[in-house]
Amino acid sequence: MFPSRIVCLTEEPTEVLYAIGEEQRIVGISGFTVRPARARKEKPKVSAFTSAKIGEILKLEPDLVIGFSDIQADIARDLIKAGVEVWISNHRSVEGILGYIRRLAGMVGRAEAGDELARRAEAHIAAVREAAAQLPRRPRVYFEEWDEPLITGIRWVGELVRIAGGDDVFPELTRESLARNRILADPAEVVRRAPDLILGSWCGKRFRPQHVAARPGWDAIPAVRDGELHEIKSPLILQPGPAALFDGLDAIHALVRQWAQRHAG
Repeated sequence: MFPSRIVCLTEEPTEVLYAIGEEQRIVGISGFTVRPARARKEKPKVSAFTSAKIGEILKLEPDLVIGFSDIQADIARDLIKAGVEVWISNHRSVEGILGYIRRLAGMVGRAEAGDELARRAEAHIAAVREAAAQLPRRPRVYFEEWDEPLITGIRWVGELVRIAGGDDVFPELTRESLARNRILADPAEVVRRAPDLILGSWCGKRFRPQHVAARPGWDAIPAVRDGELHEIKSPLILQPGPAALFDGLDAIHALVRQWAQRHAG
């Protein structure tokens, strides 16, 4: 039997299940869910990211709860102790997202639909990569996931930056799965790496270019000097699901393409 009462603790399983036409299986979602928009109207919200309403989840009588990463380990523990089956994925790369789509679809008996969605994402990635290869220049990109402390982008973000036509200035940090291992102890290191583009996606609050540009010594950074500080909305890029492979990738590529065209001379 495939699960028929699923609680999604993060947005990406909700997005995938809606995309393959299996939204009727969802009985509860994360309060941070924004994609698809109608999910917020149709499904009860029973979790944040680091916390969940365990009692409310149990009232929904789920036969599967889906979460993401070690950050939700305590939620998973409490649900497992209550006798609930839990799947915590921990994918951190573009290939991982593609695999996640296929695995989740298979878990609800829709392997073909999941494969079709993943193949569409693969085709989109290939098209963007090909378009990026035609650009006259590649910008150096600093992606900021949080501002206090400074945290650089996670692995799938760094990979999408490269696919979009840029070069991540902290490639050695993208493979660090835990945010605490991507903290920049010295903000001056960004100055030394001289990014041409600064992209920000602060989960839960607006990216403030003026605040970033005013940091001590950052006026020497090419991106700050040229006014190349841009926000990528966090639901587009910080959720390891389809949105990142489509809209998130497109948002990064558009900014990279515009930069390359302005600096083509």
